[in-house]
Formats: sequence, C-alpha cells, structure tokens
Amino acid sequence: SVAVAGPWKGKPTVYEFYVLPHRRLHAFELFRTLLTASSAVMINVQTNDSLITVMLHTFAHDVTSESILFHDKLTTALSPAGATFRGATSAEVPDVPQNQLKWYGVVEVEGKVAATGGILFHYNRPYGDIYMDVAESFRRRGLGSFLVQELKRVCYEGGNVPAARCNPGNIASRRTLQKAGFVPCGNILNGSVSP
Repeated sequence: SVAVAGPWKGKPTVYEFYVLPHRRLHAFELFRTLLTASSAVMINVQTNDSLITVMLHTFAHDVTSESILFHDKLTTALSPAGATFRGATSAEVPDVPQNQLKWYGVVEVEGKVAATGGILFHYNRPYGDIYMDVAESFRRRGLGSFLVQELKRVCYEGGNVPAARCNPGNIASRRTLQKAGFVPCGNILNGSVSP
C-alpha cells in the first residue's frame, strides 16, 4: 500500500508490503518494482512487521524513529488518592460525535478535571490507540497512568485491544504508559527512498 493523500500528498509513502509465502524468494525484486511503479519517495514501517522493516533498511536512507509502539502486558490496580475516573461529556470533547463519547474519559481530583484522554480507532481496528493529557498543575501524581489504566479497561470492555505509542524523546509519556502496564513492542520508522 502507498499513501498518497493527506499528509503524504506530494510524497508518496509505502507503508504496507505483503508477499505470499511461496513468492518471498522474490521479495526484494517485488519491493523495488513497487517503489518504481508508485514513485514512492518515503517508506514508513512498524518494526513488528519484519518483512517491510527489512525492505526499509535495504531501500531507504536517513531512517528515523517517529514513535515507540506499546502493547498491553500487565493489569494494574492504580488508585491515586482523591482521583476518580468517569466518561467525558460532550461539553468536554465538543468535536466528538455522541456515539463515540464512550471512548473518552477524564480523571477528576477534588471536583476538577485533572486529566483527559481517549481511545482512537483511526487505523487497524480492533486496536485502540490510547492517548492522554494531564493538566500541568496535576502532573507527577500518577494521574496519567491511572487514566491510561482506566482507558485500557474501557477498550477491553468494548471488545477491542488497547495499544499506545509515543515520541521516543518523551520520557514522561514512556514512564506513564509503562506504569499503566504497557510495554514497548516496536517502533514506527521513516526513511527516504534511496535513488
């Protein structure tokens, strides 16, 4: 698959590559043909897909890590003092359609919204991409991890699989996700197609 619209407009980007097992002896030639036919200038991969990751390192240069991928491995029982989790209201997330509100939540402390977050299903359902934001004055209290823990529960209750990702340099987010039971499982890498 090659992305050609949205943020990829003007820079076609290969992001998926599958070859039937009995044809994998020709994987390199097939990938080169895909690059030529699509005029791709970038390759974007998730490293937990080994075939396209090999192609990235063979056919690209200037490879950079966009995100660390996380999958759920531990059930946690975090309960910060005075914190409660509840679903978000339409007033708190006005751009979210009513039928999607169940995927958004907030953490309150002493009646104040301390953290907000949600589960995005913008790719590869049943995987739900959990995100969170903790208000500056409430940081470093474990509220982000508590919010992620509760959003994982909501995701599972909805019949989905929680996942997360974060910027490699965002140490606070990495720690928050890990404290909530997520462990790293790969990276999203980008590279420029070699001439």
